[in-house]
Amino acid sequence: MKKIKALLIDDEPLACDLVQEYLQDYAEVEIVGRCHDGFEGLKAINEHQPDLVFLDVQMPKISGFEMLELLDEPPAIIFATAFDEYAIKAFEQNAVDYLLKPFSKERFDKALQKFLARQGASPENVKKVVEEAVQTTDQNRVVIKDGAKIRIIPVKDIIRLEADDDYVKIFTAQGNFMKKKTLTHFEKTLTQDVFVRVHRSHLINISHISRIDPYEKNSHVALLKDNTRVPVSRSGYQVLKGVLNL
Repeated sequence: MKKIKALLIDDEPLACDLVQEYLQDYAEVEIVGRCHDGFEGLKAINEHQPDLVFLDVQMPKISGFEMLELLDEPPAIIFATAFDEYAIKAFEQNAVDYLLKPFSKERFDKALQKFLARQGASPENVKKVVEEAVQTTDQNRVVIKDGAKIRIIPVKDIIRLEADDDYVKIFTAQGNFMKKKTLTHFEKTLTQDVFVRVHRSHLINISHISRIDPYEKNSHVALLKDNTRVPVSRSGYQVLKGVLNL
């Protein structure tokens, strides 16, 4: 019988110890690693390709959700969390199990039996959990994978965002970076009186606007402080007028 590969990711060693102790009752599960932050976790997932990950949500460096955002095909996840009820709704609605800290052996067994019965949640369900949870938390930074590096971009450093097929191009003074998300995702998660969707393909930080000029057929163009010209649609101009009190 093929072993189920499990990976433990939690910044608290005692929490990993507890999960490891509880897993002793499951001969079919093999622990392939223990990690104490999201950077280690991401590397270990790519290296070991686990079937199941026990993942803490709140960790230093990058959170469990931010780590999962960097994976194209996340494995089955059992979240360990101290999140509030609203965030837990996202777990329940998308059939991803979670352990609310502190959890008992009985609750742990229930979660693992649920995984064993159907071999966990699909990657699409995990992605839905991440999407919904990110939208309910403070979004003050964006975590991206830049080649082999992981970069943390403070939202205040973002000048503008532009749709690029399945990605969004993020423009900062330090350079441009790609994130596999939709522009609608950023429109929902970034502060709406700071970042305005001025066009179907463009979201801009209004603090970087130098001026707005008329353009052909009732449209406009925004000139940014770095001299970039961004098209502004008719509807985008109406939103801008409201935000800027024009």
